[in-house]
Amino acid sequence: MSTGHGFTSVFAAQLDEYLAFKEAMGFHGASRVWYLRKFDAWCAERGLDTFDQVTVEGWVTDRLSRCGAYPSWMSYIRDFGRWLQAHGHTDAYVLSERWKAPFVPAHPYLLSTAEIDAFFTAAAHLRAASPWAWQAVAFFTLMHCCGIRTGEARALATQDVDLTHARVDIVSAKGERSRRLPVTEDVVKVLRACDHLSRRRFPARPTFFISAVGTQVSPAAVGVIFNRIWDQAALVRRPGGKAPRPYDFRHHFAYANIERWAAQGKDVAALLPYLAAYMGHATFESTYYYVHTSPDFMTAYADTVSSAASVLPEVGFE
Repeated sequence: MSTGHGFTSVFAAQLDEYLAFKEAMGFHGASRVWYLRKFDAWCAERGLDTFDQVTVEGWVTDRLSRCGAYPSWMSYIRDFGRWLQAHGHTDAYVLSERWKAPFVPAHPYLLSTAEIDAFFTAAAHLRAASPWAWQAVAFFTLMHCCGIRTGEARALATQDVDLTHARVDIVSAKGERSRRLPVTEDVVKVLRACDHLSRRRFPARPTFFISAVGTQVSPAAVGVIFNRIWDQAALVRRPGGKAPRPYDFRHHFAYANIERWAAQGKDVAALLPYLAAYMGHATFESTYYYVHTSPDFMTAYADTVSSAASVLPEVGFE
């Protein structure tokens, strides 16, 4: 029998209780639910009924064979094991720290203007049997033009997008921080076209962007659609380099603004606090990071400050 989150294994009830606990603590991330569903389905297919080392590490090993990395999803299954132990299941296995993902600094894929143009041209002609057929352009436009996070775009409620006053509200985002973002008329036109079609097909939709069944889109779906558009645009993936991903639109927003300010001879250090607030960064250090991701900017900035007192701090990748 399927439960509220769609779990079907012997661990279904406990997984639902665990997620209810996490949500009560303010953790509403869809990624946790998505990966625990994968674990649940894996256990159900194999008839596994004991949360022991063989079961847990068997699933982790299977996931690693598919993605080939040590991603943060391991923390979800480890945390579930701890929750089971804390709730009387003393024999529950807690994933060993040897499986813990090492810190690997993010080095963004620097999107070129030509790649961005080709991407949006392809997105406008995306062939899909889901709402992505008409909402792909709007979704990625928000990321590109406003620098919002993928999760922020997915979580946007319909009332958070005010097309009359040309603004978007990011509510209780990372770190429970909220912010209001003004958007240009061009962005409003794109969002309005998307909203018009979505309202006709899903008049009671809870979120601005929706899945084929009218629910919030999943993290996996965003990645799938991004890659489909990238390939449809006949864009290459640089051999041996970092693969492009949706989040790179946020990176591009940051360093494109920084490079423009530098080219205009403006005091970049003085303007960074405004960029940090717009992007929802908790500290300026997160924003300074983008200064060091663009080789073009670093060259321009060196010329800009050669005779000035303003100096940006170094940001390491260790």
